[in-house]
Amino acid sequence: MGRISETVKHLIIINALFWVATIVLRKSGIDLDAILALHFPLNDTFKPWQVITHMFMHATFTANGGIIFAHILFNMFGLWMFGTPLEQMWGRNKFLFFYIFAGVGSAIVYTAFNFYQFFQASEIMHGLGFSNDQIKALLSLPHDQVVSTLNSGVYDGLRLDRIQEIYDEGYFAFNSVAVGASGALYGILVAFAMMFPNAELMLIFLPIPIKAKYFVPILILGDLFFGFTQYSIGPIAHFAHVGGALFGFIMMWYWKRNQFNKNRWDK
Repeated sequence: MGRISETVKHLIIINALFWVATIVLRKSGIDLDAILALHFPLNDTFKPWQVITHMFMHATFTANGGIIFAHILFNMFGLWMFGTPLEQMWGRNKFLFFYIFAGVGSAIVYTAFNFYQFFQASEIMHGLGFSNDQIKALLSLPHDQVVSTLNSGVYDGLRLDRIQEIYDEGYFAFNSVAVGASGALYGILVAFAMMFPNAELMLIFLPIPIKAKYFVPILILGDLFFGFTQYSIGPIAHFAHVGGALFGFIMMWYWKRNQFNKNRWDK
């Protein structure tokens, strides 16, 4: 792909600085994720700036306290690999606008899906006699504590496993935390596939060359499958990926229909 472009280089540096700062401050008792990661809008931890700042944050620690390298490593590798040729074609301003647009779009779609799950669970819990304040209070407590409380009661003949399923959907939506440049990167992937459809790409665990026009849709379909099923291989925000890809496609389609003078991005 050649030499890294300037904006891509600066984005990688910023992401790396945020990642290091999160680790250093966490050890000092300051949780940067609580301030800059994307939280559910109805949760008290949500702040408007998180729609932007979450895309510069990445996973840092495992449950056992080990440091996570893979999340930021793969995202920044993808940004360099696919973002560099796009910036070289578009220029700094157009590329940066597209990157932020796709990242914000990923946050919108991810949050919309969480709202859907939250309100589905809320409607059923309302039917069981819970008020809005009670639902919010329950969802704000530790998960295992509330589940044991819910499972000790009988609610209009509903099975206990169904009660927990309903609660889990609302709990994980209400307490969702999203970090990473993956949504913006998926927008970049869509743009790359549309600009270089016949470029051959490979997955690390599947070293078979696939043209970008097939490779990227396969990735997106995979996220849709894992997002709608229980087969996700980890705590991955699949709908953030889908959102970034969707908004990236919308912007590419809009630019294609409206052939702007490319010099307007240099102003």
